[in-house]
Amino acid sequence: MLGNLSLKQITAGLPTRFIGQRVLYYPRLTSTMDIGRREARQKAPEGTVVIADEQTAGRGRIQRVWLSPKGSVSLSVLLYPSLTSLAYLVMLASLSVAHAVEALTGLKSQIKWPNDVLINRKKVCGILVESDVRGDKVNYAIIGIGINVNNTMADSPEIAAIATSLRDEVGKEISRADLIRQLLIEMESLYLTLPDGEQIHNEWREKLVTLGRRVWVQSGQTVLEGIAESVDKDGSLLLRHPDGTITRVIAGDVSLRDY
Repeated sequence: MLGNLSLKQITAGLPTRFIGQRVLYYPRLTSTMDIGRREARQKAPEGTVVIADEQTAGRGRIQRVWLSPKGSVSLSVLLYPSLTSLAYLVMLASLSVAHAVEALTGLKSQIKWPNDVLINRKKVCGILVESDVRGDKVNYAIIGIGINVNNTMADSPEIAAIATSLRDEVGKEISRADLIRQLLIEMESLYLTLPDGEQIHNEWREKLVTLGRRVWVQSGQTVLEGIAESVDKDGSLLLRHPDGTITRVIAGDVSLRDY
């Protein structure tokens, strides 16, 4: 039987130094990112986590709506990274989710550039990173993560063709508290390797289903088409066009043509 998340279940004996050592929990909230920004402005401790049992106005990248019904995981993590570490947060977040999901369920994940976590070619997690940068100083960064856990896609037929949940994949309910604990452990472990992000970049690149595929990339108002050839250290996608030229795409939305 699904119930509200228990703060004690998440935090009791959590073996992290700072990520998750302060947790703000809300049964219902518009968006964890909104509270994360408030906490950042108040100089809350690094590693502060905001968790909502249910979000009413969750959003993903490019201002898209992210459905966050009961049974899903919605959280934001406040960090104060260096400027050289900032580009790795997107990679770090998606790898943290992939590691946590595999540890709890045995399910193998893939990543669609830049940060959608997929299981069996369907999206199970959305990630949003927001930061405030002034000159060469990062005032703060917030990682927002939404995972379809015990919600079922049968209840969301409008996205059933492209999305999945952990429950749908394993055929049983998953402890959201255990998943969150494992996620925070994985995230801190990776974060502590920064600013040297080579290991993070290499593993993230290996998990990308995008590379070597023909894709459409929408970057702002521009739509580009070509082969996703590689990714730079900062996470930018290198797109080779039919005429052989290469475009470096810093941010955008990718559609795999042969999906």
